[in-house]
Amino acid sequence: MSFFHAGPAPKASGPRSGALRDGLDLAPGMTVGLFGGSFNPAHDGHLHVAETALNRLGLDRVVWLVSPQNPLKGRQETAPLDARMASARDWARGPSMIVSDVETRMGTAWTVDTLRAIKARHPGVRFVWLMGSDNLATFHRWRGWTDIMRMMPVAVFARPGSMLESRSAPAARRFGPWRVSEAEARLLPLMSAPAWTYLTAPLNRSSSTALRAAGRHAKS
Repeated sequence: MSFFHAGPAPKASGPRSGALRDGLDLAPGMTVGLFGGSFNPAHDGHLHVAETALNRLGLDRVVWLVSPQNPLKGRQETAPLDARMASARDWARGPSMIVSDVETRMGTAWTVDTLRAIKARHPGVRFVWLMGSDNLATFHRWRGWTDIMRMMPVAVFARPGSMLESRSAPAARRFGPWRVSEAEARLLPLMSAPAWTYLTAPLNRSSSTALRAAGRHAKS
């Protein structure tokens, strides 16, 4: 299996010049989870990950980063951004959760560029990248994935159907020496990267793919 952009990702494709405001209300000293995705649509499984991150990692905030367009998915299968933002707001509950279109504001197309920009704009904030185990299984195909692992701690949340595959994924193997036990997960936001953990919270089987399929079936 090939590694996509295993080396350092180039920094020439970053935010648009002049895009200085990202709309995030974060303060130095906070611990913040960055939860990226298409949210096409958002569902209770996404909320489950966000709430688990708040509780298990002891975070102050979780930012739902609603992507303008997933480079690995076709545009024809992705709803408009405003619809996906509204869907995420329906599930992101309470002052500890922020729904953001910062990738669209900054003009970034790749997660690695988005995370670089957010981290640079919020010195003193301790960030953790949050993702499901289904994403860990294919993480080695992401642009600059090794940069992400070395940029900030990463928390992986068990998702149905991907637990076995993700545990033996190329990213899990390559960064195996830096894995943190579940018992130490609350310390993860304070650690220097690379550092990551795999959390096996009770599973939530909701799926955006299944919800889209159900919607198409209901209309037919």
